[in-house]
Amino acid sequence: MRKLIISEFITLDGVIQAPGAVDEDTDGGFAHGGWVARNWDDGIGAGFSEVIADVDAVLFGRRTYVEHAEAFEPNPAEDPFGDVAHYVVSTTLTAPIWRKTTIIRDNIVESIRALKAQPGKTILTDGSSQLTHLLFTHDLVDELRLYVFPLIVGGGKRLFPDGKMAGFSLVSSKPLPNGVLILHYARRA
Repeated sequence: MRKLIISEFITLDGVIQAPGAVDEDTDGGFAHGGWVARNWDDGIGAGFSEVIADVDAVLFGRRTYVEHAEAFEPNPAEDPFGDVAHYVVSTTLTAPIWRKTTIIRDNIVESIRALKAQPGKTILTDGSSQLTHLLFTHDLVDELRLYVFPLIVGGGKRLFPDGKMAGFSLVSSKPLPNGVLILHYARRA
């Protein structure tokens, strides 16, 4: 069975909202967008490259999918992030905007379980707060790759859903010079 990894840029207070741009996601009046760029270190990119090396499918919610597709398409054919299979959970997206895209509209949990049961490499999810909550709620997450930024933003969309308990074991940790901590966790059996 394929592993599903959630990879997230996350603040100390658990927020994953709008890491890339100031106006990326202002839902709920969120005014702290773009916090990753202000705290970037090349070790973050190296850590992500390590994760993506074993990935052949990426799973997104609609909003994160559109942001990534608009930023990364067209990618060169050999680009590891652009040339993987893309799956997007959406009832509103009318047509794919990124090559190799499958839209999951119905039976979302069953579709993701079937995707995990297919032969292949690792499936990666990033961003997609509503989708990650669904994945946690239905015990579909095998590993976490967290890039913990030394920031507190006081509110926003969080990675973990309320009321769900799950156990993970630390596989590795790597501190970066800028204070970001890269954490790798695997689901406890």
